[in-house]
Amino acid sequence: MIAMARALSWSIRLLAGFLALSLLGVVAYRILPPPVTPLMLVRAVEGEPIHAPWLAAHDIPPDIVAAVLTSEDQRFCQHHGFDFIEIDKALEAEEDGRRLRGASTISQQAARDLWLLPVRSFVRKGIEAYFTVLIEALWPKWRIAQSYLNTVEWGPGVYGVEAASQYAFHHPASRLSRHEAALLAAILPNPRRWSAAAPTAYIRGRAETILERMGRHEADTSCVKPLGEQME
Repeated sequence: MIAMARALSWSIRLLAGFLALSLLGVVAYRILPPPVTPLMLVRAVEGEPIHAPWLAAHDIPPDIVAAVLTSEDQRFCQHHGFDFIEIDKALEAEEDGRRLRGASTISQQAARDLWLLPVRSFVRKGIEAYFTVLIEALWPKWRIAQSYLNTVEWGPGVYGVEAASQYAFHHPASRLSRHEAALLAAILPNPRRWSAAAPTAYIRGRAETILERMGRHEADTSCVKPLGEQME
């Protein structure tokens, strides 16, 4: 009994410590750019460099914001971290034996990038959901999008839109064209396999679809107006 009581006491302390540290980290990252992410550290151990310049909110081009929201999370401004419409579609596709489709929101991906190692497990998904709830509760939407666009992997050793633009097109993100923004958004499902600089026919098609949807304003960008100073 004594051993069980001690184990329970230590478990409670560890849980309380985790909750306190995670809350502190989320509050800090609302203001400060993260110096590094777990994925960056893993890639560095594997021998890859880390190229991850951080862009202030007003320096992130509106076209890349619109392209990524159009491609990755059209209901970003409506949901509170979880897109249950996409989750239902993914479950239906799995039940029908069709190709699995992603249902992760930008909020979930930002939480994953900022705090979690790239290991697939139910525990990891649970922690991801916990951090998603925290950032949705404590951050404005534009900060979530800014953090995601500055930390998402866009190639070997390439993190964030500034590094991606330099890597793929040899110029800063401030000079990205709409077509280039669409190409970068098109490779996000698998940036280590696909290239925006040398797109396959499939990626060119994805980029054209994203451009068409951007033209129809299918993604609501009203909640991310601080990015790029103005979003029409």
